[in-house]
Amino acid sequence: MSVILADKHPASGPADFGDVRAEFAELLAGAGVFDLSHRARISLTGGDRVRWLNGMITNNVRDLPAGAGVYAFLLSPQGHILGDLYAYNHGDRITIDSDRQQLEKLLATFDHYIIMDDVEVANLSDSSASIGVAGPRSAEILKTAGIAVPELDPLHFAASTWQGKPVTVVRKDLPTVAAYEVWLAPEHFSALREALLAAGGKAVGASALGLLRIAEGIPRYGQDIRERDLPQETGQERALHFSKGCYIGQEIVERIRSRGAVHRRFAGFEVEGAQPEAGTKIQADGKDVGEVTSVASLPLPTGDRPVALGYLRREVPAGKVVQAGKAQLTVATLPLVQRPDTAIGKD
Repeated sequence: MSVILADKHPASGPADFGDVRAEFAELLAGAGVFDLSHRARISLTGGDRVRWLNGMITNNVRDLPAGAGVYAFLLSPQGHILGDLYAYNHGDRITIDSDRQQLEKLLATFDHYIIMDDVEVANLSDSSASIGVAGPRSAEILKTAGIAVPELDPLHFAASTWQGKPVTVVRKDLPTVAAYEVWLAPEHFSALREALLAAGGKAVGASALGLLRIAEGIPRYGQDIRERDLPQETGQERALHFSKGCYIGQEIVERIRSRGAVHRRFAGFEVEGAQPEAGTKIQADGKDVGEVTSVASLPLPTGDRPVALGYLRREVPAGKVVQAGKAQLTVATLPLVQRPDTAIGKD
């Protein structure tokens, strides 16, 4: 079976470097090196930056120590998800990291809500570059290439150097494999990439990264997360903080929490039969119970494994067989892959 991936918003760079299967294997068992120029970066400075941002997004930046970050949603007053982002506290400033496709909306929303606040917003997307390294050998490859990598918890970062040039090393929060980002000046991007490849990293393209995203059960904003989806439906509890105080859309989030449940949940599926397209309705016992948002065929060492992500009525249990088009879907737990040699996790 060929590798199939349906990602509406692919990552940076080429789709692949000639062998998607080998590139995906490298992400699971080695160290894949990839371009992150599809990411946007915004700097927030000014004396009110922490208080202001804490009132804007769903996670807690008020108590965020320097050197740490959080994942969060930006909501409308009606609780609709306008975007997702990471916020990193540098002590004297906060860096917002998000997808470039969200940049215009983020900047416009920030500008709308800065009124009398001492907050300065700077778009650094074209003056800062970043390279990703993912896989169990990631830290080893970075060190071999000449970047000192301290012990970092997920979403923590540290200043470092490479050949005398300042860089920032960020530990990412993927659920199954170690992953890092290196932020640096754009003029040094190509040289660092070559150094990482010479150190034993392997170039991976957007297709392999999309496979890893789906295997790890990470929803993508604009594809798996839309404005019509409620924050708790996305399964991203890591984006929410329930005791930090007021923020835009907080009333809706709190109302959902106080009622104890949502009607739908983000889920993974094992697929048998003709792979459904994103947007295909999921049915159980002749009734619509959800929809498919992402599909892929994972090239695992144990064999190709067709999978999907999507939304499902909360009462449908793990292990239940449902229908999507001509395919049968078995509801699976997330992430879909635990280790390179495991099958999809199911209850």
